[in-house]
Amino acid sequence: MTFSRRRFLGAGATLAGAGMAGVPTQRTNGATRQAPTQVTPSTLPPIELIALNRIAYGPRPGDIGRVQGMGFAAYVDEQLNPNDADDALCNQKIAEARLRIQYNAGMGYPAVDEMRPLRTIVENWSLTQLWSLSKNPAYQERIRPVEEVRAATLLRAVYSKWQLREVLVEFWHNHFNVDAYSDSRISATWTLYDRDVIRRHCLGNFRSMVRDVAKSIAMGFYLDNAFSRDGPANENYARELFELHTLGQENYLNHLYNRWRDVPGALEGNPVGYIDQDVYEAARAFTGWTIAHGQTVSGNIRLPDTGEFAYVDLWHDNAQKRVLAFEIDPNQPPLSDGETVIRLVSEHPGTARHICRKLCRRLLADDPPDSLVNALASVWLTHKNAPDQIARTVRALLLSDEFANTFGSKVKRPFEVIVSFLRATNADVTPNSGLFWQLQEMGYRMFNWGPPTGHPEESAAWLSTNGMLRRWNIINQLQSTWLKAATFDLPGQTPAGLTSRQIVEFWIARLLAIAPPPSTINRLVDLMRQNGSADAPPTGSAEEMTDRIRSVVTLIAMTPEFQLR
Repeated sequence: MTFSRRRFLGAGATLAGAGMAGVPTQRTNGATRQAPTQVTPSTLPPIELIALNRIAYGPRPGDIGRVQGMGFAAYVDEQLNPNDADDALCNQKIAEARLRIQYNAGMGYPAVDEMRPLRTIVENWSLTQLWSLSKNPAYQERIRPVEEVRAATLLRAVYSKWQLREVLVEFWHNHFNVDAYSDSRISATWTLYDRDVIRRHCLGNFRSMVRDVAKSIAMGFYLDNAFSRDGPANENYARELFELHTLGQENYLNHLYNRWRDVPGALEGNPVGYIDQDVYEAARAFTGWTIAHGQTVSGNIRLPDTGEFAYVDLWHDNAQKRVLAFEIDPNQPPLSDGETVIRLVSEHPGTARHICRKLCRRLLADDPPDSLVNALASVWLTHKNAPDQIARTVRALLLSDEFANTFGSKVKRPFEVIVSFLRATNADVTPNSGLFWQLQEMGYRMFNWGPPTGHPEESAAWLSTNGMLRRWNIINQLQSTWLKAATFDLPGQTPAGLTSRQIVEFWIARLLAIAPPPSTINRLVDLMRQNGSADAPPTGSAEEMTDRIRSVVTLIAMTPEFQLR
């Protein structure tokens, strides 16, 4: 029996089908979706593997031994204190990288084929430079910053030593979702939102992050608060501030609408949730919070066209307001009532539970136990004024028994599938528009998700039949000659002198946290050995060995076990 491309593809379909046949299904909104395989306590992987698949985008070669050597708790503490200067490989990759932006001339955009240094935008440009770029008549220039941030984000996810920070940056971008391509002023200044808001605060103080999000160019234009003024106020930002950014829908007492006195705890100054009246009043508090983009204030008074945050008192509703049963006096200094709203919602116990539950859904399971959520919420509220409030809460989550005693109740989202494969195979990555297009086809629209809800976190949302097919296809496409997003040396990483079985075991250990069933392993060994013995080194030409190893690695990455975290 000889190896052929057709046999490889047939084996891939058989193996994938056999593997997915054992995955239970569940129904969501009327559609049948495949649910992730549950891992029993007796088959739990070591804590190092659990951590590297949850608070990192999967292990790179050497990561498991490093974490084992330093101890899990020490690794967590290290990750919670990232130091950019101590990230040599990632810094080198970003410094060397070039993003080739390609546009379809048929869409009306001029073809661009230039190699641009990432450092130009990502690290050095000021607000003044970026804001002027938003006026550029060429579309490809206006979106250049967000395109380069996407490339840098991918490179950091693959190469950065500070993996937990990258995971949390993705989490907070999704939590405070903005469609960067919805407005040229957003896309041209996206570096500032990513660097000075999300990355700056991802392990810091939540109230400070909410405040800087509210004042950002990105959120100001995305949810229209830059245009909000008295009579009547625009409610878009205030609505999402309550519903998505802080208290969440779980604390929305819709049936009470505007009857604030009926909200449990309101008369004592501690309402358990929010109602529409809170949203309306909060929207009034944020009137006059805008971005200076040359708009007329009154008569011949105009704001400068600089992109800086600005407060226009003439647009502000100065009347008395009541938010979450707190009376906001009308005689406030500039910005004070908006800042008061941010404090009220950021420090509310409902917000603590909502955010801690979301962190658990990202780092643990879709349905985390209430006991853990409540324990984390207590940590959150105790340290509400701490500059490292988020880091303290995340640390409590990662060192909990629940974190160490569960695995496989979540599946990777498309971005995680790609990055974890690139990390495990030690690939040399070149971000390009084709790769981000493939991600979009998989349903993951990096910085381009339209609704303010952000990408869904629940696993069921990513397990449609078409979604699984695209997951399998991307593993092949990453290694294709046409995508040109990465290069691999899989034979060079395979130790010499191994038997066919040992080669399979070597790559299973590199790619998977838990071993696949024996039947799957046997199929992989059969593919590797061809007509030879499973317990002898495989024979064949160098080209044949390259094809077999590539095929084995590809098939391992197509197994259900590779999808779990």
